[in-house]
Amino acid sequence: MADQASQSSIMGHHGRIMGALNELEILAFIRARLPGGEALMDDCGALPATPPDRMLLATTDLMEEGTHFRRDWHPPALLARKLLAVNLSDLDASGAAPAGFTLTLALPGNLDRIWLETFLDSLADAARTASLPVLGGDTVGRAQGLGLGMTAFGHAARWLRRDGLRAGDTLFVDQPLGASLRGLRKLQAGSRDLGDPDIAVHLDPKPNLGLGLKLADIAEVHACMDLSDGLSRDLRSMALASGVSIEVDASLGEDAIRGGEDYARCFGSSLPQAELEARLGLPLLAVGRAISRGDAPLFLYDGSSRVPLDDQSFDHFR
Repeated sequence: MADQASQSSIMGHHGRIMGALNELEILAFIRARLPGGEALMDDCGALPATPPDRMLLATTDLMEEGTHFRRDWHPPALLARKLLAVNLSDLDASGAAPAGFTLTLALPGNLDRIWLETFLDSLADAARTASLPVLGGDTVGRAQGLGLGMTAFGHAARWLRRDGLRAGDTLFVDQPLGASLRGLRKLQAGSRDLGDPDIAVHLDPKPNLGLGLKLADIAEVHACMDLSDGLSRDLRSMALASGVSIEVDASLGEDAIRGGEDYARCFGSSLPQAELEARLGLPLLAVGRAISRGDAPLFLYDGSSRVPLDDQSFDHFR
């Protein structure tokens, strides 16, 4: 979190960002509020030491206004929690315990300072709850639109990858799918009801953090990933990486297959569902089965016939 500060006092009397946005005040606010911020005094930050029996993993997410969120419907406190949650979800699905993060802010000059303070205060609370320090980052001004970037680091004894799926494995998720897509549709239709469970899932996702560590301890769990782009995209990625095809249960319905941002753990295992549920202590939903590689990576299967399943997820480049 580099800067060239020379002023002796760059914050208001109450530690707030004063008046129009100012980079020095924003950096001082981050240093004062975010856990680990007091160490951000140099051009570089230090990663937490990796234990000898662990490996260091990293994940990065970028959230752009107009593409991933809209300020008129996404309260800043919830947006901050979501930014952290989606990064921690990636780490957890890989079997990693989080160790810290960097933060990048691309801010338009007309951004309300109270909005930014609320966002950073909420991020600080969420990071403190997770015992996560900020390790560095950057800030930049831009003409319009808000950009939020985070890179999170974690340590894993066993890296749960998406390329270990085996023919015969059943694919499970740890929660129902499709609620985030329904919430997005409601927001697009004009609803701002934060008490609506679908809208709440979309604006303030709560992935089952910690489950990935339990999955990594089960040798018969062969592959895992975080569901952020929807089954039709994420299972395709897993199938291609593993060199298999996957039959997707047609009874799941369109929202579950198409919707993204569910942030479920999606994993393949050779163990029976009942045994996995007993060992994990939670109900699971079977969504598909890995088969030998066919002429398509993904098939929709109704119990008697299968048809190729196209990628139905959102694509930034089309």
